[in-house]
Amino acid sequence: MSAAAAVSLDKASVIYLGVIRALDGVSLEIAAGETVGVVGESGSGKSTLCRLLVGLTRPTAGDAAVEGQSVTAALKSDPKAFRRQIQMLMQDAVATLSPRMTIGSLMREAVAIHGLDRLETEARILALLERLRLPVSILERYPHEISGGQARRVGVIRALLLRPSVLVADEPTAGLDVSVQGELLNLLLELQREMNLTFIMVSHNLHVIKRVTRRTVVMYLGQIVEDAPTEALFSRPAHPYSTTLLSTNPLLSAGGATNAIILKGEIPSNANPPQGCRFHTRCPVAQPLCARTMPELTRTEAGSLVRCHFPYSLALAGPRPPATSSAD
Repeated sequence: MSAAAAVSLDKASVIYLGVIRALDGVSLEIAAGETVGVVGESGSGKSTLCRLLVGLTRPTAGDAAVEGQSVTAALKSDPKAFRRQIQMLMQDAVATLSPRMTIGSLMREAVAIHGLDRLETEARILALLERLRLPVSILERYPHEISGGQARRVGVIRALLLRPSVLVADEPTAGLDVSVQGELLNLLLELQREMNLTFIMVSHNLHVIKRVTRRTVVMYLGQIVEDAPTEALFSRPAHPYSTTLLSTNPLLSAGGATNAIILKGEIPSNANPPQGCRFHTRCPVAQPLCARTMPELTRTEAGSLVRCHFPYSLALAGPRPPATSSAD
């Protein structure tokens, strides 16, 4: 793992119940100030990756690091200092708020635990309320008295009160109206630039990923299958799985997919993943080699990392004959 990376994973695996490989040997480095999206179907490992980075899940093998320090070691030596470095916006914002406490009490408690100055905290709460366009009166309300969009913004304030260097967001716009989504995303981007936050966003909404991020990581069955600049991914995806995700909406791609590419079958079980390439059982352009040998993450001429024996073999306009291999 690079000491210069704000966030990194080194061959990190998370295995539940001894058999369910939620993450499988994932390595990843994210530089300070980067905005990175993570996409994939349910069960791909997106949320597990987030939970591993913030210390809510422990690795079965490998490790995660924030600002060059092992997450496992940081949680043992000084957990409060670690929590101040990295914060997470949970998918269910309302569930993170105690129904017995006012919004103001919830905000102040989050800071008081860390022993920060009370007057400075009050000033920062008021400043963030203004930035997030929330009324001061919301501090006296209870969670059931605010909207879903307001709950999301309260979550952002609670996370930023500690002045973290890394912010992880798990589906931050899920369940919100399109207009509310846009406003929240604009605010998050403004704050990210102002605070030079390293911003990692998990989302099933590819429109959000395209709009917000500079780099996108595509996951499938606990592995990274593509890691590319967002513009490059949306204009010419290298992995067949990435191509199928983008083909569902022609407005997502600069190339303009003419037909949705429908995958056959369901995503396999993490407890019993396929041999060879994990995507070969559903891939429209799979070759015999794909069923035999797991491809490594390799860099393409365009600078993307892709886990595929035959990158760019599936075009957004539809399949084209894949390259042949002497290994077949």
